[in-house]
Amino acid sequence: MLTLKAAGLLDVDAGEIVRPGTVTVDEGRIVSVGGAPDGEVIDLGDSVLLPGLMDMEVNLLMGGRGENPGLSQVQDDPPTRVLRAVGNARRTLRAGFTTVRNLGLFVKTGGYLLDVALAKAIDAGWIEGPRVIPAGHAITPTGGHLDPTMFAAFMPGVLELTIEEGIANGVDEIRKAVRYQIKHGAQLIKVCCSGGVMSLTGEAGAQHYSDEELRVIVDEAHRRGLRVAAHTHGAEAVKHAVACGIDCIEHGFLMDDEAIHMLRDNDRFLVTTRRLAEAMDVSRAPKELQDKAAEMFPKARTSIKAAYEAGVKIAVGTDAPAIPHGKNADELVTLVDWGMPPAAVLRAATVVAADLINRRDLGRLAEGYLADIIAVPGDPLADISVTRSVNFVMKGGKVFKNDCAN
Repeated sequence: MLTLKAAGLLDVDAGEIVRPGTVTVDEGRIVSVGGAPDGEVIDLGDSVLLPGLMDMEVNLLMGGRGENPGLSQVQDDPPTRVLRAVGNARRTLRAGFTTVRNLGLFVKTGGYLLDVALAKAIDAGWIEGPRVIPAGHAITPTGGHLDPTMFAAFMPGVLELTIEEGIANGVDEIRKAVRYQIKHGAQLIKVCCSGGVMSLTGEAGAQHYSDEELRVIVDEAHRRGLRVAAHTHGAEAVKHAVACGIDCIEHGFLMDDEAIHMLRDNDRFLVTTRRLAEAMDVSRAPKELQDKAAEMFPKARTSIKAAYEAGVKIAVGTDAPAIPHGKNADELVTLVDWGMPPAAVLRAATVVAADLINRRDLGRLAEGYLADIIAVPGDPLADISVTRSVNFVMKGGKVFKNDCAN
């Protein structure tokens, strides 16, 4: 038995800080909230306890120290990517993010689902990291977003990916690609429904798969109990994705009111990734990509505010390494700066995210929930930026960081 004692704790449903804050943990789960301490006590002083935060879009196998973004896709073999992910996972956990979705490999791996291996290693306790919900390889058409095309103009044949690695055209190939990801451990399916800022594939908002192809992806995933997340920017692409049964829209920078209302009326999710629109450095990117960013990034601000005000289910995601691993809380700060109340942002990073991944035992400080608990040096409802300074991290009842220790 272990009790965490702090100045307060966040009730995410009520949107208020309960003072003082005590949480008692046993065998990895919360057994009581409030009341007298029981068992060993960890005194966290003036800190405030929060549920472990969640990031619904990361790629832990990319970014971080030692990577050359322009060449890593041809220079780095699968073992190098996994070893890089070890550091990224540790930084993410110590930043207070105890659960993440790893959304889509798009590199040459020989078909291996590296994020599944990473998740297994973390679960086994071999390395430190957040709980990982892996998507395996992103499903995308030839030449679509996340089909590596940067070398195609002058070196045809470089980085040609297979169906198993997610490049699939037509319903038969798509069924095979989705089934392959599920067979090898994917816990959700990632699909590219439109172009993106950092892909040499034409307009960022253009729809890439036909409706028939999208429905096949949804059919295969849903029959196996998996949700589908779709990289989608353009308003029309969002509307088609929702109509075809996609569960979750990633980004949605260019959404219009109709697309937003479709998300709300069909009870679908939107994952934010807004910080990158402020902080992503595109100064060394080709002019074509810089022009896309100049068009899209300002619209990211207005579309997220409109989605929140319309009542769309919003979950926090960063698209790290589009922003650095370990700086995930910057997303929360940006969302507040752009018009979402701190309580709503904290729900987006906890209970809404838990709903998105179908985990009813995560996202709250409540009896019976997994003991994913962090502490911050102040009231996040008054100053969301305190989430950048997490000083205590517990995941599943195990302490991974305690900077409050005397």
